[in-house]
Amino acid sequence: MLGLILLYWIGKYFYKLAEEYDNHKWGYAILGIVIYYGGTFFFGIILVFVIEFFSPGFVDTIDDRVLGFMALPFGVLSCFMAYKYFEKTWKKNYQNPMDLLDEIGKPEE
Repeated sequence: MLGLILLYWIGKYFYKLAEEYDNHKWGYAILGIVIYYGGTFFFGIILVFVIEFFSPGFVDTIDDRVLGFMALPFGVLSCFMAYKYFEKTWKKNYQNPMDLLDEIGKPEE
């Protein structure tokens, strides 16, 4: 249940960001969730390799939920980094349509 609430908030923030900059809202909401799962999986694999390197055989005794909770912050961090990247990129390239309306009919110099 906690995971569904987290996915809802991730999707909601990416949806609102895409809406603010006139991009595909649902596509970026789904992309945010995929980034979360990808970050959790990628860093979870790295975490398992690091644990196995320092303490061989210890991963076999760890419960799957514990590994999931250990990888959760990395998934959230990857979502945060992607969110900030999209926000920075879109803010730099965004032109407000209302500002562009004022330029209609002006002679080019």
